[in-house]
Amino acid sequence: MLAIAGGKGGCGKTTTTYRLGHALAADGRSPLLVDADVEMPDLHRVAGVPREPGLAAVADGRRPASVAHTPPDHRGLAVLSATGADADALAAAAPRLRAWDGPVLLDCPAGAMADAVGPLRVADRTLLVSTPRRRSLRDAVKTAAMARELDAAPLAAVLVETSPTDDAATVPAETARAALHCPVAARITYVSSGDRPTRTVPTGYRRVARKVQQRNI
Repeated sequence: MLAIAGGKGGCGKTTTTYRLGHALAADGRSPLLVDADVEMPDLHRVAGVPREPGLAAVADGRRPASVAHTPPDHRGLAVLSATGADADALAAAAPRLRAWDGPVLLDCPAGAMADAVGPLRVADRTLLVSTPRRRSLRDAVKTAAMARELDAAPLAAVLVETSPTDDAATVPAETARAALHCPVAARITYVSSGDRPTRTVPTGYRRVARKVQQRNI
């Protein structure tokens, strides 16, 4: 069970969860993508699936396979929304999520408050997501420290360029690696809303998927 976490909202966690899921599915891994942000659930919108049923139903005892939704653009993915779930839903659902036959990706809330702690408590490892801006990276360092304290140590990081101006505030991958104390698996090129991703975007997430699988997550 892999937490997709970062220190700031809008740093690319949900996009990374979804595109990493695509890459894992292309390798035949049957990933389950779980929205763990009960306050601001957004994964269902990115995936293009219904809001309910989802995590709340699994917390109530239903099997994930019976309620997970399949995105229209990829039959190999399964998605659970957090719509209608409460703060205790993920912990209650965790035993059934662990029975999933494939990797489970948790799209985590931003920050270091209680709602961000919950997913890290149930995850095995963490994939850090940050923009290449120094402020975002500083917040990701705090998330990395929290993940280590909760026994979900980061296995790698992804730098996601969320704005064309990110190039002006570039943090070298080596600087990010040293600050986060984990490898940088990929740096994902900026793609504006409405644009078709360039070939480098799926290639970057395939690289992340290989790193994840090499580390037996």
